[in-house]
Amino acid sequence: MGVFDPVIELGRGLGETLRSFFFEKTVTYQYPEQKREVRPRYRGRHVLKRYENGLEKCIGCSLCAAACPADAIFVEASENTDEKRFSPGERFASTYEINMLRCIYCGFCEDACPTEAIVLGDNYELSFTDRRQAIYTKDLLLESVPTTEMITPRKTEEGVFTRSVPEMQDPRD
Repeated sequence: MGVFDPVIELGRGLGETLRSFFFEKTVTYQYPEQKREVRPRYRGRHVLKRYENGLEKCIGCSLCAAACPADAIFVEASENTDEKRFSPGERFASTYEINMLRCIYCGFCEDACPTEAIVLGDNYELSFTDRRQAIYTKDLLLESVPTTEMITPRKTEEGVFTRSVPEMQDPRD
């Protein structure tokens, strides 16, 4: 390695910077009005999903909390009854909290969930002015329902829901 090699490499780097500055078009997004599209594999804000009938997919198994390397998820389960039904299984998550300051957006919670209840969405607008705002509770995470009849908890007939995960059918073309 010669004495002038670092100077040559520095000149090549500065040349690349000047070339992109003068000859490439600058891309600017006017952020609040114009939002940038995210990549397909982007992992953003968490969302707790629901079934088509409005029941929650989360059965309170705490596998997402066990898989989380940052210990950012807290799940507390309670028993479902036919008078107060939250999910199709025998249990539901009565408390579900994610500390977004601890979350590293690795997606392990998404992979560990047997019912595919927790999903990392594409919302990247995460800002807090207080540490308490960084703890997302179940109310903030749960997906909204299209009609008021689908709100949980609801009263159901006895023996209708016997499985926490619906039976899978063969895919049809």
